[in-house]
Amino acid sequence: MAKRSTIRDIAEALNTNPSTVSRALNGHPGISENMKQRVAILAEKLNYSQNKIASSLRSGQTNVVGVIVPNANLSFFASVIHGIEKVMTEAGYTIILYQSGESVIKEIKGVNTLLQSRVDGIISSMTFETKVYDHFKQILDNGTPLIMFDRINASITTPSVSINDRKGGFLATEHLIQQGYQKIAYISAKQNIEIFKQRLLGYRDALKHYNREVNESHIVYGEVSLESGKNCVEQLFNQAIKPDAIVAVEDFSALGAMLKLKELGIKIPQEVGIIGFANEALSAYLTPSLSTIDQQSIKMGEEVARLFLEEKKTAENLNKKIVLDPLLVVRESSQRNK
Repeated sequence: MAKRSTIRDIAEALNTNPSTVSRALNGHPGISENMKQRVAILAEKLNYSQNKIASSLRSGQTNVVGVIVPNANLSFFASVIHGIEKVMTEAGYTIILYQSGESVIKEIKGVNTLLQSRVDGIISSMTFETKVYDHFKQILDNGTPLIMFDRINASITTPSVSINDRKGGFLATEHLIQQGYQKIAYISAKQNIEIFKQRLLGYRDALKHYNREVNESHIVYGEVSLESGKNCVEQLFNQAIKPDAIVAVEDFSALGAMLKLKELGIKIPQEVGIIGFANEALSAYLTPSLSTIDQQSIKMGEEVARLFLEEKKTAENLNKKIVLDPLLVVRESSQRNK
């Protein structure tokens, strides 16, 4: 059996010291990219394999962080992951990504899997189904850092990053008012999700601020999906008083609403204006392009990662809450006054 190569073998071949090789293999930001590449090439050539288990037992750390998201295919979550990975990689950490698929059962399984993998921490956004939070509290009881983002719950005492969803709902509604729309409807979603509740409150705030009546029949509830957006528009336009603008709780509902409006022969934005929420990648490429609220997703990911590193550095549960500002993105679907 061939002798297994060691870090010392790589260090001697590169005329450097073992600690430099170790840091290069772990992606430490203090090591140049040139050195990291030279170490990686030689490690492969010498058939070197890091013994992660032994390393973690010695240090008490794995330099691995688990990230749980409902759906990485959504550009919002994909962008958050990008932000997390950027900061964590620079700090020498590796990411394990787990998708819950909007299933609380899978979410619980993901938490257990990551804890069994002895990750140094978990970063998570919860599912639409999550109503009991014992599995998240289990993470804290285990002494593992937990950072939440976007979909959070006040009963979980842990640091978090979110946006001001109420302000986002206000900005979206205010924009339609300023474009001259009079009868603004709202397509909402499950009210057990705090972010959806806050966006609806923002819609109500804007109408009251501009002395507009809140017509309860113009607030309809669906799911977060294209089909639900279609159904909600059908419900709205079967009413005696029809809206001339729609705020949708997120972009896929807005897309469904747009498709249904086109089926009905209603011109966007001339007859009905529409604005979504989340600034999904598809929004800019629709016809007409969709106005929306941007959630600063990459920045959210970066801030989440920095919160984790801050907590690890201080060895304290800081319970810090970061709330980012939403950004109004105006496109064709809501521009009646150009």
